[in-house]
Amino acid sequence: MNEGKKLRSIDQGTSGGIWGLENGFCIMVGGEQELVKRLEPAFLTLAPKDGYVHCGPVGSGHFVKMVHNGIEYGMMQAYAEGFEIMRAKQEFNFNMHAIASAWRYGSAVRSWLLDLTEAALREDPDLASLKGYVEDSGEGRWTIQQAIDLNVPAPVITLSLFERFHSRQPESFAAKVLTAMRKGFGGHAVKKAE
Repeated sequence: MNEGKKLRSIDQGTSGGIWGLENGFCIMVGGEQELVKRLEPAFLTLAPKDGYVHCGPVGSGHFVKMVHNGIEYGMMQAYAEGFEIMRAKQEFNFNMHAIASAWRYGSAVRSWLLDLTEAALREDPDLASLKGYVEDSGEGRWTIQQAIDLNVPAPVITLSLFERFHSRQPESFAAKVLTAMRKGFGGHAVKKAE
């Protein structure tokens, strides 16, 4: 760097996953207005129509992307719970793939996440080939930490992250503690370990 020159930067969050080239993606940019305007032709060329936003100062693009992923955690959890409720209603013998497919057209809950669910259920109707172990990549944690730091309640995003933790336990010690307490105070029946 030459003496007296100042390094200026922008940040860019991108969403669209591994299918972004095929299905589109959005670009969330943070940086000084003048610098972003100079680079904007590249963003407008790369992003699909209306898929680019200048979010604010440096750091804001990745902040918006982080919150986006926190929202995604909550949406994914809601889909997962809804499909599990339907699956548990065994007397109706629901065709999960057919329901996911129908919801994709005109439903208030249609989304790319639902498209991905429909495709998975088409390929494997019982999802028997998958283990119900859900990782997190950090953005949900960071979103929750920001919510705490900013005194903003975020119960859906928080619970969806904790459900991911729950998915990683082969058996819950907390559930055993709850069982022991219920048996102790009310004489409730318990299931014994095998």
